[in-house]
Formats: sequence, structure tokens, C-alpha cells
Amino acid sequence: MLYGVDFTSAPSRRKPITVARGELQQGALRLLELSTLADFERFEAAIAPGGWTQPWVAGFDLPFGLPRELVLALGWPTEWPALIRHYAGLSRADIRDRFAAFCDARPAGGKFAHRATDAPAGSSPSMKWVNPPVAFMLHAGAPRLLQAGVHLPGLHAGDPQRVALEAYPGVLARELIGSRSYKSDDRARQTPERLIARKDLIDALEQGRTRLGLRVRLSHAQRDDLVADASGDRLDALLCLVQTAHAQRLSGYGLPGEGRDVDPVEGWIIGLAPT
Repeated sequence: MLYGVDFTSAPSRRKPITVARGELQQGALRLLELSTLADFERFEAAIAPGGWTQPWVAGFDLPFGLPRELVLALGWPTEWPALIRHYAGLSRADIRDRFAAFCDARPAGGKFAHRATDAPAGSSPSMKWVNPPVAFMLHAGAPRLLQAGVHLPGLHAGDPQRVALEAYPGVLARELIGSRSYKSDDRARQTPERLIARKDLIDALEQGRTRLGLRVRLSHAQRDDLVADASGDRLDALLCLVQTAHAQRLSGYGLPGEGRDVDPVEGWIIGLAPT
């Protein structure tokens, strides 16, 4: 079973963790279900043994690692499990203060440290604590994945029946609709232009107009649901699902060196074009 997960560092009924579940059928990806997890207890139950249907492979829209440059500068552990346990022991205020001090000591234009995967993915640095607060997403998500005992290729050996991959929907969205915005949590910015962008993005996914070579199969009701969600959370979960389905078909999930060349501090985003 395949899953795509649009994660949030503060799940609630209004802004839950959103999950797309699907399966490959005759070379196409069929969306089976869109669901939500309103709190971390439900998320932990889903990824635990006996949660989601096993075996599963899931792509999570949250960073799994930190920039090596940052970790070395702070003197933190350089093995992933130890690093994540150390990171989990910090409060969000501690994280913000330490990362802000790191940035303040650096020149303008180079405040943040980046992972090697950020440039090809076009992703925000995983140490960023605002707009978007991906550092807090890592803080909320990665320790729970570690605690659940899932397998994280290139980072941590766990249960091979439960495989977690780092996904990033922005990679696929930009490939299909360029820099057009298709979502917003701000009602005032939920414009007709963003609605049209969502429709165009869904059309492109259904027609398989990506280098990943996958067509997405949706019911009419699912399509309407994806279009109507102006926050884009459901569409982001679907984009993560598409990336996961593509990775699941590749040796070593398409990771550098089949995972052997992944920096065990930083991690790697799936679905990137070969370099």
C-alpha cells in the first residue's frame, strides 16, 4: 500500500495531517482514499505496527534531516538516530534561538545552511523556523518516525514492511504548472486564479504529464474534492503519493547510490531529476 502525507507541526481539526492512500494498477496510480489525522496520537497509531495496511511505503512532506554544516557548527551528533533524539529533546524556543544565533553570525545572503538536496528540489532549508516552519515539522515528525521503528532508507534501518521516504510536493507542482500558486490557508488569498491552477495541476496528473511517467486515476468525487480544497492540503498529499509511487518502482527508491550515498545527517528528497 502506498501513502502520501501532507504533514503539519501542529495538527488540529481545522488543519489536520492529510493522507492520500493509493495503489499501482496496470502502470497507473489509483487514489483509493483521502483522510485526515487531527492529532499526533492518530498519526502515531497510523505509522505503528498494526496501523496502516502493511507492507506500506509512504512519502512524508517534512524534512528528515538537518544541514551537515549546521550540525557540525552546533556540535550535535552526526549519526541520524542520535541527532534526532537530541533534537527531540529541545524545545521549539531552544531551536529557534540556536538557529537564529547561527544565522545572525553569518553574512547577508547566506544566513541559512542548506542540505545538498535543497538545491535540486528547490526546497526551503530544513533549519527554517518561519514561513514555512519546516524546522518544527522535522521536530514533530522525525522523532515519531524513529520511535515507530519504521525503515528510513539511507538514514536508519527499521521495519522493512513500513518504509518512510521524504517527499516534497513543490517539486512536482512546479514541473506541471511552473511558479503559479495553487493554494493558501488565508481565505482572502483563495482566489479564482488559484482554483484554476489546482484544476490545471490535477488535469496534468491525470494525463501523466510528468517525467515520473505515472497517470493518476481519480473518481469524479475525488477530483471535485481536490479542486474544492483551497488550502491545497489534499492536493499536496496526492502529489506526495505520486512521488512515493514513482520511488517505489525504482531500485533503492531512486535515492543516490540506492541510499548508500545519502548523507546520514541530511537525508534526501525522492523524485528529483538525476544529476
